[in-house]
Amino acid sequence: MPQSGPQSVSSLKIYLRLLGYVRPFAGAFAVSIVGYLIFASSQPMFAAVLKYFVDGLGAQAGSTRHPLPLLGEVELMYGIPLLMILIIVWRSLGSFLGNYYLARVSLGLINDLRLALFNSLLRLPNAYFDQNNSGHLISRITYNVTMVTGAATDAIKVVIREGLTVVFLFGYLLWMNWKLTAIMVAILPLIGLMVASASRKFRKQSKKIQATMGDLTHVASETIQGYRVVRSFGGEDYEARRFKAASEDNTVKQLRMVKTGATFTPALQLVTFSAMSVILFLVLFMRGDASAGDLVAYITAAGLLPKPIRQLSEVSGTIQKGLAGAESIFAQLDERPETDRGTVERERVSGRIEIRGLRFRYPGAERPVLEDVNVTIEPGQMVAIVGRSGSGKSTLVGLIPRFYHHSEGQILIDGVDVEDYTLRNLRRHVALVTQQVVLFNDTIAANIAYGDLAQAPRAAVEAAADAAYAREFIDKLPQGFDTLVGENGVLLSGGQRQRLAIARALLKDAPILILDEATSALDTESERHIQAALDRVMQGRTTLVIAHRLSTIEQADLILVMDQGRIVERGTHAELLAANGHYARLHAVQFEEGQDAAASAA
Repeated sequence: MPQSGPQSVSSLKIYLRLLGYVRPFAGAFAVSIVGYLIFASSQPMFAAVLKYFVDGLGAQAGSTRHPLPLLGEVELMYGIPLLMILIIVWRSLGSFLGNYYLARVSLGLINDLRLALFNSLLRLPNAYFDQNNSGHLISRITYNVTMVTGAATDAIKVVIREGLTVVFLFGYLLWMNWKLTAIMVAILPLIGLMVASASRKFRKQSKKIQATMGDLTHVASETIQGYRVVRSFGGEDYEARRFKAASEDNTVKQLRMVKTGATFTPALQLVTFSAMSVILFLVLFMRGDASAGDLVAYITAAGLLPKPIRQLSEVSGTIQKGLAGAESIFAQLDERPETDRGTVERERVSGRIEIRGLRFRYPGAERPVLEDVNVTIEPGQMVAIVGRSGSGKSTLVGLIPRFYHHSEGQILIDGVDVEDYTLRNLRRHVALVTQQVVLFNDTIAANIAYGDLAQAPRAAVEAAADAAYAREFIDKLPQGFDTLVGENGVLLSGGQRQRLAIARALLKDAPILILDEATSALDTESERHIQAALDRVMQGRTTLVIAHRLSTIEQADLILVMDQGRIVERGTHAELLAANGHYARLHAVQFEEGQDAAASAA
């Protein structure tokens, strides 16, 4: 019990924040409440009509005229059916207004939440994606939002409609016999305790279910994306076991919640109907001078109470699921977006890059990835960065477009620290081609002219494809530039995908070009074509090349050799070979590998 206080406060805050999204739909929400008021008011009307009906049955022949609400003094045999029809019309009007307008509110709320969640993903820093797997992020947008839908639609509908029904019925019962009604109210604290206890269990179990749904989505997503690796390495059984374990874990958690609900509902019904049996006894015992119609009306109204009370108690589970989903959604929405304190915007930069005393450590890492990096790159220079895997090459070039924030040292572009540029302006000056090509399930033309390039003329798109030597395979496709490439370009070869990525970078025409193993997926002939294209586009652009094959960077103006986060050598190809250091050893190893490969081919 001591824990219920803070949790209930927290739940209230989350629910109030969730309802804050209802403000744009306040008009529709007000109409829905009016509708449910109309609906709830019809419940005691049925009991009142039964009173007139029973009293009419007991009346002597010839005295069946009776004053009825709305109709005045009429024959009961005509008046009661007509009154029933009017009540049904009144009830139906309320039901339509309540259900339809609340659905408009709830669907609008869910749409806004879903958009806010997705848009937050577009603004979150790289570190957030490093720490959260894609399965849980997707599950949050799909499954968790569905849980919030339950809290925002079914729950609100039940709370308002059934809550008002209980209020109207209790009001009618108090008016009929306040002493009996006071005895009935005595069971409400017991019902409250039962609901509070069940709510805590529902909330705890809902969080566990959402976590298992994230695991389930993650396993399925990984298997679908990596199906080639799964099949080529015989991973079907392993992935089947992984998915089975995740699915069974989710099933167990779901069953626990069902068990809680299945135990809670009968227990609540036992309490409620036990109270009803006591009421029936007391009605007969304390009947006094009440007519048969009065007793029937009272018992009918009291008999209508258990259903809305039961629905109100059961809605706790739906609300707790929604709150658990909303909690995870708001946790993401509260994450700080990518920091952008920059104010400088340039139409175009010359491409001069200075790196001074740069030191960088990934969030949560113990050791720095980069240590005391210093280099100056003049506009139009081609600078190659080489070194063993894990030496910090990709991290260094990733800091230039500010994918991560460095806390020590400076990275200057045209004398201005990259932190001082606005993010959008900074990244407009940098074109990036990585080893891991990302293509979207769209046409070839749309993949080349992506994002800010979407308005580029078709001629410019085709020229970029020409320069990247992609035109030769594009023209052979069924719809040419309008051919769909499939998810992540699955319908294209690795070399073709790489050439489209290079065409995208060429179309951007940025003054700084970063090629991170950009030719690694190409065959020798394609690489020769690409190299020729890159030689042309590099003119007048500052180009940073991370290359595994040293043969592709022999013409670089400057080669930086990195080891354990430091620049250990720098110079031209000839100078570094003459120095007989790290670079010379790397070159010798690759030269021997090349000779062995040539001998094997022969």
